[in-house]
Amino acid sequence: MNTKNNPQVREFPAAKALLYADGLKKEDFKKKFVAVVNAYNDIVPGHIHLKELGEEVKKSIREEGGVPFEFNTIGVCDGIAMGHEGMKFSLPSRDLIADSIEIMIKAHGVFDGIVFIGACDKNLPGMLLACARLNLPSIFITSGPMKPGKYKGKNVGVKLAFEAKALKDQNKINNEEYENIICSACPGAGTCAGLYTANSMACITEALGLSLNGCATVHALDKEKKEYAKKTGKKILELIEKGIKAKDIMTQTAFDNAFRLDMAIGASTNTMLHLPDIAKEAGFEFDLKQINEISKNTPNLTKLDPSSNFFMIDLHESGGIPAVLKELQKGNLLKDTLCVDGVLFERIENAKNLNTEIIKPITSPYSKEGGIAILFGNLAKEGSVIKTAGLPKDFPSIFEGTARVFNSEEEVTKFIENEKVQKGDILLIRFEGKIGGPGMREMLYPTASISALKLDKDVALITDGRFSGATKGLSIGHVEPESAIGGLIGKVKDGEKIKIDLENKTIDLLISEEEIQKRLEEPKPELKKLDSKVLENYRSSIIKK
Repeated sequence: MNTKNNPQVREFPAAKALLYADGLKKEDFKKKFVAVVNAYNDIVPGHIHLKELGEEVKKSIREEGGVPFEFNTIGVCDGIAMGHEGMKFSLPSRDLIADSIEIMIKAHGVFDGIVFIGACDKNLPGMLLACARLNLPSIFITSGPMKPGKYKGKNVGVKLAFEAKALKDQNKINNEEYENIICSACPGAGTCAGLYTANSMACITEALGLSLNGCATVHALDKEKKEYAKKTGKKILELIEKGIKAKDIMTQTAFDNAFRLDMAIGASTNTMLHLPDIAKEAGFEFDLKQINEISKNTPNLTKLDPSSNFFMIDLHESGGIPAVLKELQKGNLLKDTLCVDGVLFERIENAKNLNTEIIKPITSPYSKEGGIAILFGNLAKEGSVIKTAGLPKDFPSIFEGTARVFNSEEEVTKFIENEKVQKGDILLIRFEGKIGGPGMREMLYPTASISALKLDKDVALITDGRFSGATKGLSIGHVEPESAIGGLIGKVKDGEKIKIDLENKTIDLLISEEEIQKRLEEPKPELKKLDSKVLENYRSSIIKK
């Protein structure tokens, strides 16, 4: 037993008495104790089936001679939180999830290993942070996607529901069509059907080697998902027996592989917030320039919704993440590394690409570079993020447009609804960053509206906030330094020109250096007054960093 992480608390008399109160028997104290961390709740569609998965995991642990102890974490549905003040609480929930798991594991001090059952945008990253921090034998089972909805004979996802509002506002659909779209978009349990942040993080978890081979794309309500839960419960006892801990798997090589997988599938831009932080928790630094280097020689092999009409079900039926990793291996872009079920190259040895329209061969990718790029320049001295996989193939490398400046998501949404947006506009949304928001809101309603109006090629959006994984088009987020701390993005004036150069990966305000310096020397804006203790604490923690 690892006495540093897992002291003999179960032999303390009061602790032992209280564990007896939980229903344990005398013989149970000789068994391995396994924490089952479950994100189940009745609010988030990606979580509503996780109670059943938890029961399968616990049953399997008992059958293998272990003792499971289940507890829950919180989880936010970004789709429900989107478009209002609720989204400010989503990103802060990530670190709260990590902290709450650490508290439960460290406070009780009785656990030999952990099974994480998670889903959705901040839930999985929070669990991964805790996994690295606690460094016990660990394994994940991810929720699985929901099946796509059906509308007029075509597969659809939640993105269409976001677009429906703009279509209705512009009188392009009537009320009945609007309601039919909303009722059809999300047919049941699971994470959203496209390659948004939740599924992106599940794919990354598999690429890191922390979930069983093929787990990420097995859909939520497939019978196979329960089989994965059973195998996961069995596997955690093997990991404990072999003494394989989280950081034995979460190596620098594993993170290199995960970043490459991220680029190859054209994942959500939000992975650029989470994956570097998880790597740092495990002891490795990845700055944005390094990520660009990885992207530079990692081809984009898949385009799923929102970047195409293909969904996670199509990726799964084409061979899933093992098939994508196999293509990367063919290009000598992966290194072998330890996984929960062996070593990477052995577990993908028999993987097959069953549909080269869905998963492009390494020899003929969608693009030679990865699906995410980091842009620098005078408007983003410390970087910004764009999902290049969400751009049309023939999109020009340079976009120069006119800034339309807004101080909140609500302002830009109203501007679009009032039909004021025009071709060549660059909608610049500031004071939505980690500090300025605070909470760095995702802004899918504005981007979905632009998409619904067929202006993806003609209008850009730039923000110090974030964009949803369901976003496509010329949407650039995470601009640093953010406006609230005096970044240039907060000094742009309406009508000024901005140049976006995708080839050189730059984003620049086209004014003189003298004028830029003058503006940067202006006093920093006052921070918003808050009526939330959670957001106050979050903002304070970011400022301290």
